[in-house]
Amino acid sequence: MTKLRPLLITIFLPAGIGSAGANAQSTTSPVSKEVVATPDNALMLTVFLKHDQSRPLGELKAQLARQEFYKVFPPAGVEVVSWNITMGIGQVIVLRLPASRLSAVNLALENTAWGSYRTEFFPTYDFKEIALAEQTKVREAQTSQ
Repeated sequence: MTKLRPLLITIFLPAGIGSAGANAQSTTSPVSKEVVATPDNALMLTVFLKHDQSRPLGELKAQLARQEFYKVFPPAGVEVVSWNITMGIGQVIVLRLPASRLSAVNLALENTAWGSYRTEFFPTYDFKEIALAEQTKVREAQTSQ
């Protein structure tokens, strides 16, 4: 069975709160070297892109094209685990990424998805292997009785 490694999640303040930094953010996030998600540095992130239902789909798609959403998202070094349309919500995307690429994901969405979508983010982890192991253990115990 795979052991879960602790994951430290830091909450960041919005730009400008508690800092004197500039408010403008780059549309791209350069990667000095190829960063790959490993068990020691990876996290999973579920992203909800909630449609702006006050606007027609064609208008939303045109805005995404102008903002180059599909050119920028997902950024380099980020794996798309799943990308689903959920009726009544919008798009639900599960990403696997090195923790160091979290800011690149945030910037890509801020710069290209805002306006068409409201965003929500949830750190997640893959529980499937653990659940299946527990299920097997319980079933084996039942058959040995």
